[in-house]
Amino acid sequence: MSRNVSFRDFDWVLVTFVLIICALGVIEIRSATLHTKFAGVHVKQIYWIVGGLAGMLLVSVVNYQVLLERVHWMYIGAVASLMTVLLFGQKYLGARRWVKLPGGNHFQPSEWVKLILILAVAKYFADLQSRELSWSDFVKAGAIVGVPMLMVLAQPDLGTALTYLPIAIVGLFLGGIRWKQALVIVMLAGLAMPLAWHHMKDYQKQRLISFMAPDSDPRGAGYHVKQSEIAVGSGGLWGSSSGSQTHLAFLPEPHTDFIFAAFSEEHGFVGALAVLLLYFIVLMRLTQNAQTAPDRAGTFIVMGVVAVLTFHILVNIGMVVGFMPVTGIPLPLMSYGGSSVLFMFLALGMVMNVRMRRFVN
Repeated sequence: MSRNVSFRDFDWVLVTFVLIICALGVIEIRSATLHTKFAGVHVKQIYWIVGGLAGMLLVSVVNYQVLLERVHWMYIGAVASLMTVLLFGQKYLGARRWVKLPGGNHFQPSEWVKLILILAVAKYFADLQSRELSWSDFVKAGAIVGVPMLMVLAQPDLGTALTYLPIAIVGLFLGGIRWKQALVIVMLAGLAMPLAWHHMKDYQKQRLISFMAPDSDPRGAGYHVKQSEIAVGSGGLWGSSSGSQTHLAFLPEPHTDFIFAAFSEEHGFVGALAVLLLYFIVLMRLTQNAQTAPDRAGTFIVMGVVAVLTFHILVNIGMVVGFMPVTGIPLPLMSYGGSSVLFMFLALGMVMNVRMRRFVN
């Protein structure tokens, strides 16, 4: 590590708030799984958090400029890992998303691919000399994000594939997109909706239908949303000590996708608001780090992390309260899952990497 770079330049305030969110997640995972077959997974979550912290420190000491220079090799590795999943991945509930690791653990490559895409998009737009984007720039940026996105859709994993879009959007926005270009993109996306609907799996169509009319099938496709809304509502102002929706197993996946619903039931509106405030502080600290980045590439990297984190939070919480369709997108730092936790800490490591070099010439 360069003598001009020191861990004293870490954003320890950001790390503190991140760990508070993680701690709340571990507590809720333990509570939600206490008398189920998943009892004890909160201990695994702690191991993933510790491993994530180690990964964050490791990533922060490798100059991000070095990583950007080698990002093309990393991108090839990312595509290769997604191909490995399609060919040899573990199939669960009709989808191949995980690679089995020694010790019975599973790794989801599509999560760490997000980090590679953040670096790849940052490298591409930072190297552009023009302040306005041409249509060829759109095509090239679309290809960078589109190739792995299509591979993830083939698993199929619509939720994770959608998390790649914010990376492209923030790159285009910061890269100098014009409003006329944005309007054309939105119109093309609208025209592509019928084609996308035609290629969706039946269960994905049912999720969208149940989102539009959850009462039409409350015991089938709309079950998740209805039970989640009941759990959030039953929490009241200060929370329900019994947590009946969670502990009587009415609420599905209370330690993963619907952990915010379980937390809201047990800690009420005040607890839910506190979690949202913690996330807001984290996002503001990240944005501040983007503003103090030493170069254009550093700004793109940090804002890429902000975009992905914001998308995860909005979609997951929107799903829990019925404002978004069920997509299987976890709540960052709180939901149980090693791949998600590791990605988030590695992404924070990149943020620290940029921050620690803001005064280095």
